[in-house]
Formats: sequence, structure tokens, C-alpha cells
Amino acid sequence: VVLFERDAVGGTCLNRGCIPTKAFLKAAECLTTIQGAASKGIVVSGTVKADLSAIVTYKNKVVKTLTSGVKRLLSSNGITVVVGEGRLASEHTIICGQQCYTAEKIILCGGSKAVRIPIPGVDHPNVLTSTELLDLQQLPKRLCIIGGGVIGCELASAFCAFGTQVTIVEQLDRLVANMDRSISEAVEYQFKRQGISLRLHETVARIEEQAGEMIVITEQGSVVCDKVLLSIGRRADLSCLGDLESKLKIEHGAVLVDETMRTSIPNIYACGDINGRSMLAHSASKMAETAAENCATNQDTPCDLRYIPSILYTLPEAASIGLTEDQARSRYPGGIRVGRFPMTANSRAVIYEEPEGFVKVIADQTYGELLGVHIVGPMASEMIAEPLALMAAEATVEDAAFHMIHGHPSYSE
Repeated sequence: VVLFERDAVGGTCLNRGCIPTKAFLKAAECLTTIQGAASKGIVVSGTVKADLSAIVTYKNKVVKTLTSGVKRLLSSNGITVVVGEGRLASEHTIICGQQCYTAEKIILCGGSKAVRIPIPGVDHPNVLTSTELLDLQQLPKRLCIIGGGVIGCELASAFCAFGTQVTIVEQLDRLVANMDRSISEAVEYQFKRQGISLRLHETVARIEEQAGEMIVITEQGSVVCDKVLLSIGRRADLSCLGDLESKLKIEHGAVLVDETMRTSIPNIYACGDINGRSMLAHSASKMAETAAENCATNQDTPCDLRYIPSILYTLPEAASIGLTEDQARSRYPGGIRVGRFPMTANSRAVIYEEPEGFVKVIADQTYGELLGVHIVGPMASEMIAEPLALMAAEATVEDAAFHMIHGHPSYSE
């Protein structure tokens, strides 16, 4: 195996995405925990504040540890790593720099890149991507985030905890619109409580600098800030397609693949963000495992992407698996059952003074099939693993409710 990488191994998630943002959010969680210690009888003397430069150092240490581990895995498995951008020259040929490589099978894992909206002022130095924001050395007093998706909400949560005045401008009528509406409502409620300003259903017209301040101008008004985060999503990076870009089938800006991850050229596969099926690190891993297996065995094993958890690492967290309530009602005309349990009635949540949130379960009315589970609250990112396993095992709500014993007190019960 030869692996081409133009930057650092580990890709967007490890170097610029989910891992760095979770390091920031861990720092934010520590800060809020210390600030809330007095209610539990712990006296904290002195000033407690965020040192962004030190947080960045901690984030870089985490990233370096994980990328070093990936490098060791590659080396111990005898994989040749070529530093540089590999581009397809033919169905069996890859060009990297001045070198030409031939291969029987090729897997494209080109990833994605941040979308930049074509509006005046978007190229100003104070308009940042998440990559640039995660390397700032000083906290901005005011931060305007354009885009209320997962990345925008997670970074809003972190910077708000650090003491920055945060405003989110979102074109749609709710945050994290890809998740269940109940999650959007809960996140919006908590953000407002935390002091985050929400400007929903507003479209950005332009960005200007006036007297040393950044002005984000929408059709309804304006936001004054020091830094602007552009967080409106990502799109497939097709630069690795090279000379075959016009020969491979492209759909909605991504490489078209079948259920086996095979592209329109039989010996070439495409996994992760580049195929646009599910732009998450854990689903990319599943796709890559499927493609590697099919390459090695010449089989056509399909990649099962039915049960992919979506996780929002805000404070508090949110997580989903399966259908939203709106989707379930439209797809199951025979009716559905919806159950909802509040975290205020969970013993551990009360002990830890983290009562915000709920668990919402959606099931088929006729058979009790689990259709979707949506969680807001502490440890939601961990709790979602249980409904995922139940759904994959085709367990019913009756199986979960009557035949499983959970530890008490615990969030998962």
C-alpha cells in the first residue's frame, strides 16, 4: 500500500476539525465546572479565566499525540507514505511531484474544504475559517459566527464559555437544522441562557471594516464584532481527481459511488467527504474499511450507513441516531410512538447539577421498531452508543424497556 498525503496524516478531523474543537470544548467544560463549584461546597479563590494561548498549546499537544500514533500504525504495517498531493493521471496511474506510480486498485480519500460564500468582504484577514480560529493566540471580545451548523455551534459554545461575546447568524430558521427539531429548540434555549445572541433567518449581504471594527451586514440589520468565523459547511475536495475529473461521474459536487464505494471507474473507489454521502469521520472510517475489503478480496460488500450517530459537542451535548420525528411521521403512515424523558428526573443529572435536556425515543406504532433516538444533556455523545447498538440488533422498544437493567444512578438508565 502507498498512501499519498499532502499535509499531515489524520486528515481534517484529526488536525483541523473534530479533535481540535473537542480539545477547546474540554477546556470550556473545565472552566464552567470550576465556575459552578461553589454550589457544591467547593470554594475557589482568585480569578478563573481562559488563557487562549495555553488552550491552543494543549490542543496542539492532543493533535500531535494522535497524529504520532497514526504515523506509528502506518509504519508498523509497512505502508509507504508519500508526502505530496497525488493526482490521477489514468485509471491505474498516479502522479505525485515528478514521480509516477501504478496501482491495480485506487481509493480516493481527498476529503473536503471549507465553503466560502461569494460576498463582498469575505476575504478580509479578520474573516476566519475554523482552522484559523483554532490557532488564535488572543481571545476576541466579540465573535460573529456565520452559520449555525455543528461546527458553528460547537465553537460558539466554547468561545462563549471563555468569555467572548458571541453572535450566530444563520440563514435558516433554526440551528443544526439537520437534527431533530426538539434538539434545535433545546440548543437555542441553552445558547440564549448562556448569553449567545442568535440571528436566525438572516442572510449575510456583505462584511465591512469600519473604524477598526468588523461589521457583518444582513438584510435585517448588522452585527459589530472583532472577528468573523465563516462556518457555512464544507464541500468535497476534488483536486486528487487530476486528469480523470471529467471521466469520473460527479453528482452534486461529489464523486458518485455505489453501495460498495466503487466509482464509475471499476478499479477506483472513493470514501469519506469526497463522495458526499456522510461528511463525518466515523462514517468515513466505515466506508474506507468497506472499500479496502472489496479491493483486497475482489468482492462487492455493501457499506451499511443506516445507523450513523450525529453528535453535537456543545455545553450541554446533543446526539441523534435514526429518523427525526418529522421524517418518521412522513415515512410511517401507520403511526409512530414518541416517548420523552427529562434529565430533571434523572438522579445522576440532579447530583451533578446538569438537569438540562431530555431523551426522546421514536418507535413504529405497530411493531415497536426503534426508528430514532435524540438526546440533549450530559454525556449525550456516549449515551447515543446504546440506541445505536439496539437499532443495529433490531431490538424493539419493549426489549429496551422491560428486559435490560441499567446501573443506578447513571445517565444511561
